[in-house]
Formats: sequence, structure tokens, C-alpha cells
Amino acid sequence: MHFDLSQLENFTKNILIKIGCSEKDASTAAKVLLAADLRGVDSHGVARLSGYVRLWEANRINVRPDIRITHETPSTAVVDGDGGLGLVVAPFAMKVAMGKANIAGTGWVSVRNSNHYGIAGIHAMEALKQDMIGISLTNASPLVSPTFSKERLLGTNPISVAIPAGNQPPFVLDMATTTAANGKLEILQRKQKEAPLGWIQDKEGRPSSSPFAVKEGGALLPLGGDREHGSQKGYGLGAVVDIFSAVLSGANYGPWVPPFVAFLEPHPHPVGEGLGHFFGAIRVDAFRPADEFKSHMDNWIKRFREAEPVAGQEKVLIPGDPERELETERRQQGIPLLEPVVEDLKNLGDRLGVDWVQK
Repeated sequence: MHFDLSQLENFTKNILIKIGCSEKDASTAAKVLLAADLRGVDSHGVARLSGYVRLWEANRINVRPDIRITHETPSTAVVDGDGGLGLVVAPFAMKVAMGKANIAGTGWVSVRNSNHYGIAGIHAMEALKQDMIGISLTNASPLVSPTFSKERLLGTNPISVAIPAGNQPPFVLDMATTTAANGKLEILQRKQKEAPLGWIQDKEGRPSSSPFAVKEGGALLPLGGDREHGSQKGYGLGAVVDIFSAVLSGANYGPWVPPFVAFLEPHPHPVGEGLGHFFGAIRVDAFRPADEFKSHMDNWIKRFREAEPVAGQEKVLIPGDPERELETERRQQGIPLLEPVVEDLKNLGDRLGVDWVQK
């Protein structure tokens, strides 16, 4: 089933207003959430709306936050999200980073006391509007075991870097530091399909293909899957994201991160405030003229596009290509939603008195 973007965005906005968000914050959050669906990251889109409402019902989200800078230098800042929706806190913090970059050439912002912020890429991409390179990191629910461990100590901890180009579309990396994000398991559960080996392990640390393995005490695996395929590198990347996002800001880190998933309870003894993010904005012309840089980015992208593909592949992709192509398609054809997601959203609307959209 496909649904109109503007109708889904309006439904999402009205749900958030119903739980007490201001119209401005609800509009911002809805746009960030639907950006994931537009770009094909269905695991982080409107399917997550009921999860945010669940956190609000558990008094874990402040729908009227006083988001503020608590410490700053000309090029850095710490932002306290006051327990607000990460979908609102993150755009505020990225704006601060870009403001710092306008003054100092680069801007760096670490965030504490926030919540899940949607897809990392949409925040990094804000910097493209001002010929800046954008960086977006966040820690997340502790569902990932370090290499050689059975314990869940890290999140999927994504990394996004958005780099402007000239005539070519921008380079947009947006990746989890795990082999697969937890949302991919949720999609497999809805589709009643198994997970590829290398994504997860069971509670004893054995490879598993069950999409329910994490709910049953298992764990997601770092990028690489196992030591023989370089999982220590994914573990290292996830650790860096955790440290930049939380140890640097004063948020919770590692196993203390407050979970988004319903099957985990917050740690009884937190070591910080809320969940953490980290943002960077780099003004291109702090290094070389922007037009010159973008011309060379075009050349870089063009050369990689022309790389000879292996047998059976049509072309070599640039990071951001699949999402950009899906966004073009979905703006025209609508957002596809699985039946379980539609039913969940309908029930949410019924419960909060918001009419569901028409197909």
C-alpha cells in the first residue's frame, strides 16, 4: 500500500500535537521522521511513531523542552535537549554547529539529554544548504555485543557524512556501525522472514538467523559480523560514536543508554543525562574556494561512477545514490507501508483521536 507524503506528514504532526508538542516542534519532527521513509530507510520512518508515543506515555520524553546551550567556545558547544524528542533536538544542535562554522570555519556540537533522532543522514545533509560538510553521529539502545562478547554494550551508533558537489548529487554516507540496524530486524519480523547470518547472535553468542534473537536475549553484531570478517573495526567505530556522542557531552553511554526499544528497560543507575548525539559542520571555503572544491568533487564522483562493475552489476554506486533515487520515486508514487505498520498507525490514531489518512 502506498500513501501520500503530505498526508502521512500531517497525520504524524497531528499525533505529536495530541501528546503536547508545539505546532512548530511537531512539524519539525514530522518532516525528519518522514524523510526516512522518503529515502527508503523504512525502519526509521513513520513506523517508529508509536515508539515515540510509548516513550512519552512512560514519561521519558519532554514534549515542551527548553533546548539550550550549556557550554560553548567560538567553535564548539554542548547542547542540553531537556529530554525532548531527538527529532527536534538534533535540528537545533545542527543549526548551532553551522552557526559556529560560519564564524570559525568549523563547528562541533555534542548533545546530552536527548532521545532517538531518526536517521543520521537528514541532519548531516542540512549542512549542504550552506556549502558545508555535515557530520552526524548518535548513540542508541544497547543491543550490540563487542567482538568476542555476549553482553550488549553498544548501540547501532550510526555515522553520517554529507559532502556537497557541483553538478553531481552530493556524497551522503549514512550507515550503522553494525552489520544491520535493529529496524531491519523489525521489518523482517513484519515480513516473517529470517535474517542473514552475520547480523545477530543468540544469547549464548552463537550465530542466529532468527529476527527475534535480540528480543530473546541475543545481540546485534558489529559491522563485519565476526573477527574473521573485521568485526573489531565495526566495534571500534561504534565505540568512537558512543564516546563522541555521550562521554564528551555528559549523556549516558554504553549499556546505560536509555533504550528506544520496548523490550528493554532503562538502566536503574544512569551515568549521564538521556541519549547523546554529535554534530559537525565544516565550511568548505575554510580550506579552499567552494566552487573549486565542488568541481573536484564532481570529478571524484564521476570517476567512481565510471568504475568498471563486476559481472552481474550494472554500475558502481556513490553513497547516497540509492536513497536519492528512492526519494524521487516515492515523491511521485507515495510512501509504501506494510500492513502491520498501517494497522499500528490506525490504532494509534484511534487511541489519540486523529483520523488516519486515505490511500
